[in-house]
Amino acid sequence: MAQIEKYQDFVIDALEVVDFKLIRDKADINNDALTFHPAMAHQIFGETETIFGYQDLHVRVMYTAGPLHIYLGVDYGKRVNEISGGEIKADDVVSTIAQSLPDGCYFINLDEFLKTLDKADKFQPFGEKISEYRRVSDDGSERLFEIYQCDYKSSSFLKFFARLQTFILWFVDAASYIDTDDPQWCYFLCYEKYKNNDCQWQYATLGYTTVYEYYAYPQNKRPRISQMLILPPFQKLGLATQLVESIYRFYQAQKNVVDITVEDPSEDFQRLRNFVDARSCMELKSFARGEIVKGFNKEMVREAREALKLNPIQVRKVYELLRLFYTNVKDEKEYRPYRLEVKKRLNAVYYKQLKDLKKMERFKMDTEMLRARLPTIQQRMEQLHEEYMVVEQEYQSTIAKLRA
Repeated sequence: MAQIEKYQDFVIDALEVVDFKLIRDKADINNDALTFHPAMAHQIFGETETIFGYQDLHVRVMYTAGPLHIYLGVDYGKRVNEISGGEIKADDVVSTIAQSLPDGCYFINLDEFLKTLDKADKFQPFGEKISEYRRVSDDGSERLFEIYQCDYKSSSFLKFFARLQTFILWFVDAASYIDTDDPQWCYFLCYEKYKNNDCQWQYATLGYTTVYEYYAYPQNKRPRISQMLILPPFQKLGLATQLVESIYRFYQAQKNVVDITVEDPSEDFQRLRNFVDARSCMELKSFARGEIVKGFNKEMVREAREALKLNPIQVRKVYELLRLFYTNVKDEKEYRPYRLEVKKRLNAVYYKQLKDLKKMERFKMDTEMLRARLPTIQQRMEQLHEEYMVVEQEYQSTIAKLRA
């Protein structure tokens, strides 16, 4: 049996050889300017994110820009199967990727895939349009983006969304497909409306967000934003902000919505959320500069929940962010009280642990091991300083965006 160690040249980084394209017309097939690469591949090819068995490998994953029909193509110079005399086999790249795709939704024949483009001009967004966004490009041309809300269960939509979901395995860490049979999912989709070569309007799919509408007693609901993805060619255009603001407006108009939450937000999404929420809260009376400097209060929670559907935890973050916005950090009389207030919040868990230990000791319980796990006072002070600096840096990045 041939030794795999002899074939290390056939181990390839998947992030370098997998290409994506969104195809609007046939000329796009050979337009390398449209190519973008995955952000990750471990959810497809394992933790090492490698493909074994090829030299000069090129994996093409192409989607029609609107309906998102999928083509999988593989080109290579040499394959280990032939070099090893059949003793070692290369990874079956197409089958590996196809395992993550809905059944029967992809093509391996390029001509068959291109036939779907002939019908792409008939593609229309699913659901109801809730907002639009116009952006002027650097060359002076205007681009039109539209956001739609969809919660119905037509078979055509579910097939489309099944194809759209496939992007998350390449671009969202720890992602998983949602259960579309659950009627409490609500979908928000972003499209670009553009004119094709025949000057006819067409739609390209740019991204989406899913929201799960949890029940809240007695006849209310708590929408929770779950997944969000703007495809790489359309990032840095302000679309994520527009999408979040559209979702907010959609639910803020509903009287039976208690508040809007987010499921395990990434750092990037939390920054986006903080920016959107802070900008909105700056328009509220209780968040005026004169009120902010007096400290956090229940009126902020009440007004932000009633006007913006923000939950209390997020209201507190927005308060801290805006308090820093209005604080002169070069003036110790202003800056020190702010630091102490934030550190007090950060230290609440530590004080609770100490309180719980004292309570256990009053009942003669053995707490030696639990106390041994706690940091010393000096260690905790150092940890607290580090935690505070991380928080302030995050807030400052949002403040810079608010000031821009």
